[in-house]
Amino acid sequence: MSDRKSIYYDFGVSPVINAAGTKTRIGGSLIRPEAVEAMRAAAESFVVLSDLQSAASRLISELTGAEAGYVTSGAGAGMMLAGAAVLARDDFSVMSRLPDTTGIPDEMVMPRTHRTGYDHAFRAAGGEIVDIGTNDYHLGTGSTNVEPWELEEAITEETAAVGYVEKPYTQPELSVVADIAHEHDTPVIVDAAAELPPTTNFSRFIEQGADLVVFSGGKAIRGPQTTGIVAGRQELIESMALQNLDMHIADELWDPPELLSDTDLSSGVPRQGIGRPLKVGKEELAGLLRALELFVEEDQEKQRQRWLRRAEYLDDQLSDIDGLDPHIDCTEESIAPEVVVAIDADVVGSTATELARTLRDGDPRVFVGSDRLHCEEIVLNTMCLEDDQVDYVLDRIVTAIDADYDATTAGFAV
Repeated sequence: MSDRKSIYYDFGVSPVINAAGTKTRIGGSLIRPEAVEAMRAAAESFVVLSDLQSAASRLISELTGAEAGYVTSGAGAGMMLAGAAVLARDDFSVMSRLPDTTGIPDEMVMPRTHRTGYDHAFRAAGGEIVDIGTNDYHLGTGSTNVEPWELEEAITEETAAVGYVEKPYTQPELSVVADIAHEHDTPVIVDAAAELPPTTNFSRFIEQGADLVVFSGGKAIRGPQTTGIVAGRQELIESMALQNLDMHIADELWDPPELLSDTDLSSGVPRQGIGRPLKVGKEELAGLLRALELFVEEDQEKQRQRWLRRAEYLDDQLSDIDGLDPHIDCTEESIAPEVVVAIDADVVGSTATELARTLRDGDPRVFVGSDRLHCEEIVLNTMCLEDDQVDYVLDRIVTAIDADYDATTAGFAV
């Protein structure tokens, strides 16, 4: 396969064949053509951005069952704005001085095993992370990582929110965390950036008690890469909007949008907020809304079967190569089927890391999942592969390890 027509060659950059999944560092996913067309059409005229955000809020509310919604410049921006919202609430004076949190509750309680580099977004807004729990469960002791009483004990008058990362392994259950937090009038923010599909997850976290839940718009939804979605309580979404929207507005001329219908604006317009650098353009808003409409209309099972067919083909072909031991990881919790390939370096003459690096050095570059390199395994995620790229990835692996392989027997049926 050749990709010489790629626009990236115009800039002296090699394109990537993506067998790694919706990784932001290689562009997330492929934006839907209909979303691109919506962005092009949006670029031809002007709109009041807060009006468009109000329309987005209605759609997000309808899909998630939340009171309101907001479009952000990526899931990370959504996390930061969510943090700013629980810190400032409806207090314009606090909004004007974040990330300075002097005199207000600013602690974000998080189970230790929920901590990731992405919770920097909370700290950037002014929050202070409070770790609770242990790593006992992952050490195989039979204990849990976090007990409910540990969460209850950690929530104090200085607590602004509880942070929760949704993954199959996270403990305790979100509903348990939400019940405890709400007993103390403390909101729960859920990072569910990559937890789509299934579309039922749009509403699941709200139903389990999340006050704000954050999704990526540039992964499975296939909207613009720099978009995210936040769904949740009306007053918190309003706080996010007030800290993100352009507030250089004359009081006499400002007609607050529907999104801010519950906000007390009798004291005037707030200053530009901490989230102002995270602005979302009219084009990205239009593209995300169109992509979101199409995403929920898709036959998710048909899409999953398409990914599985690619995975089964790769698994079958790689199984015939000495030194490679593939298997398909396709659990209910997995977003897309993955082919996990164990590498026997003594047989193929290459470690998993060396193989992954060799694949990246080609043109076009091939990226595979690298989360299991420490286990001497590479991961082939079929979610972002095109049908005509499957055999190319297979051929590149075979070439990289100089395997004895009869390519004439291969051929992925499109």
